[in-house]
Amino acid sequence: MTRLAVTGAEGFLGWHVRVLARALGWPDPTVIGRTDLADPGRVATLIQGADRLVHIAGVNRGDPADVAGGNVQLALALARGLRRCVSPPGSVVFANSIQAGNGTPYGDSKAAAAATLAEVRPDLIDVRLPNLYGEHGRPFYNSLTATFCRLLADGQEPEVFEDRELSLAHVTDAAARLIGAPAQASWDPAMPLLRSGVRELADQLTAYSTSYRSGEIPPLPDRHAIRLFNTYRSFCFPQHYPILLLRRSDVRGDLVEAVKSYGGGGQTFYSTTRPGITRGEHFHMAKVERFAVVRGSAEISLRRVGHDDVVRFSVSGEEPMVVDMPTMWVHNITNTGPDELLTLFWTNEVFDPACPDTYPEAVDTAARVVVPA
Repeated sequence: MTRLAVTGAEGFLGWHVRVLARALGWPDPTVIGRTDLADPGRVATLIQGADRLVHIAGVNRGDPADVAGGNVQLALALARGLRRCVSPPGSVVFANSIQAGNGTPYGDSKAAAAATLAEVRPDLIDVRLPNLYGEHGRPFYNSLTATFCRLLADGQEPEVFEDRELSLAHVTDAAARLIGAPAQASWDPAMPLLRSGVRELADQLTAYSTSYRSGEIPPLPDRHAIRLFNTYRSFCFPQHYPILLLRRSDVRGDLVEAVKSYGGGGQTFYSTTRPGITRGEHFHMAKVERFAVVRGSAEISLRRVGHDDVVRFSVSGEEPMVVDMPTMWVHNITNTGPDELLTLFWTNEVFDPACPDTYPEAVDTAARVVVPA
């Protein structure tokens, strides 16, 4: 069990580091904020005895002088704290960039930051990360994938002004590399790359959006396709749910297509649940999972890992609909009716007891409830 201390823990990559630590069953990382970094004594206290210090905080966009100075100043602040630490971290890891030393203010400042930390820790683990994509990235900032996903989720079309080759790693793989997590089916610290042209990426995400608008699952032939689809889905939640299903009725009864999956079967199962009973209370890192209430009434509750707000959906077998669980959101389903609840579940992969991609955690905290419009 590794004790982490992390700078930049509230950002895109930092959040994924915290989620992965939760999935591994490690203690929640000690968070070192920008205010903390201004006080070397405070930094020394926070990193005291940590197994691994991961420096993610940085300045990626803005005035060139602010970018250049910001990255170096953050490294200097952390270095001052390291020098004061009586029991320093077992290892220090820097989330660097493949752009380090490329002659730009950003690239040169990242190289300088690495050199600053290496003066204090010659054993610095300097990880040069490629561009990252993944769930809940920041659109219109430094992620083309997040920007395309945001536009498509809002019903707009992505525009391609310059088609070039992209080399992208999924952010969970990068998090695994930074914290030294062993490889599993849901993450790979080797950071296998998704190579795609900008136009090709836009077309693939547009195809996902077109299929998923009616609840259809597009072809997901490999791990990057699954993770790219999960990235798109993260921008659809919660405003696009529940997804209403078409009911076809005649004298014989009703027919409802709960899952239409192209290019893969996955696994379908159902459960019965007694009144007042809750199922679930876990999250997934990569699995696509669908809930469809067939009979009875229920409440589906979800909370993003590391956050407090709970999103709740009231669903019933009287009105066919599905709710797909976004990755890295804790979820459950509770029978709210007087009779037995019958729920159909579908996942994109067959359950593997040796690698279930299921991590226990309760949804409800002392949180305010968000009810989607």
